[in-house]
Amino acid sequence: MARVKKGNPIHGWVVFDKPVGMGSTQAVAFVKRVFNAQKAGHGGTLDPLACGVLPIALGEATKTMSYVLGADKYYKFEVTFGEERQTDDTEGEVTKSSDKLPSKQEILDAVPSFSGEIQQTPPLYSAVKIAGKPAYARARAGEDVKIEAKTITIHNLSLVSFEGDENAVKTAVFELSASKGTYVRSIARDMGRMLGCYAYVSKLQRTKAGKFELSSAISKEKLDLCLEKGQSAEEFLLDIGTVLDDIPAYSASIEELNDFKVGKQLVRVHLKPGLMRVMSPDNKLLSLVEVGLAGEMKIIRNFNII
Repeated sequence: MARVKKGNPIHGWVVFDKPVGMGSTQAVAFVKRVFNAQKAGHGGTLDPLACGVLPIALGEATKTMSYVLGADKYYKFEVTFGEERQTDDTEGEVTKSSDKLPSKQEILDAVPSFSGEIQQTPPLYSAVKIAGKPAYARARAGEDVKIEAKTITIHNLSLVSFEGDENAVKTAVFELSASKGTYVRSIARDMGRMLGCYAYVSKLQRTKAGKFELSSAISKEKLDLCLEKGQSAEEFLLDIGTVLDDIPAYSASIEELNDFKVGKQLVRVHLKPGLMRVMSPDNKLLSLVEVGLAGEMKIIRNFNII
C-alpha cells in the first residue's frame, strides 16, 4: 500500500522573516505546520543568530528551490572589532583579542579587497561537508578540521555606519551583495585579520534572496496569529512560478495538457531555443522545458498541481 502523506497538498513560496534564535530547519518545520503542508524546504540556510529573508518552498515549489539557492544574496551586518571568536559570531568563545581598533579610513581602504571573485575559507563552525560530515559537527567533536578555500563573488560591500571615534572604530555596519556560498562571518574574520585587530559578526540580517525581499517577508508573529485564531495563512503564499517569472512562457492548449503530463515530447518549430515555462489554459505552471534548435520541447520538470 502507498504511504499516506500527512498534511495538505499546498504549493507555493513563503517569504519568512526568520527571527534570531530560530534555526533554518526549525523555521521550515514551523511554516510547514502553519500551512499543514505535506512537503517543505528552504532556499538557503540562515544561521540561528541571523535574521531576515528565508524563502520556504511548499509542495511542488520545492522543485524550483535551485533557482533560489543559486541566486545572489543581500545582507546588512554589524562587525565588532578587537576580538576573534571561535564561531566568528557572538556565540563562540573569544580566541584572540587586540587593543588596536581600526580607523574609519583603514576600514574603507580594506573594503576593495572584498570585491569581485575572491578566495574565501568558510568558518570552522559551518555546514560545509568534510567527508560527508558537517564541519561544525567535526569541530564540536574536537577534530582537527581543515576547510578548503573556495571561489566566491562579491558584487558590492559598503560601509554604512560606525560607532566609536573615526580613529578607533568599535563596531561598523556594512551592506553586502554576493554570490551563493558566501559566508558573511568569514568576511568579518578576514577583515579583522587584515586590519590587525581581529573581528567577528555581531549582528546579521539577510535583506534579499534572489527575487525575495525583506519588505514582503512575513513575520513569525503574523503566522503565530493564524495558528492561534485557526485562520488560513494562504494569503501569504506566493505562486510556484514566482522564481521563474523571468523565463519565457508557452501557453499550452487543453489538447496538449496530457501530452506534457505523460512526458511526450512535442515539437513547435516557431519557438526560440532555450528554457521555457509551460502554462495551462488557466495559467498554472505545468512544466519546465528546454526548447531545442528544431523546436523540440524536452521536459525538464513537471509540476503536479493540476
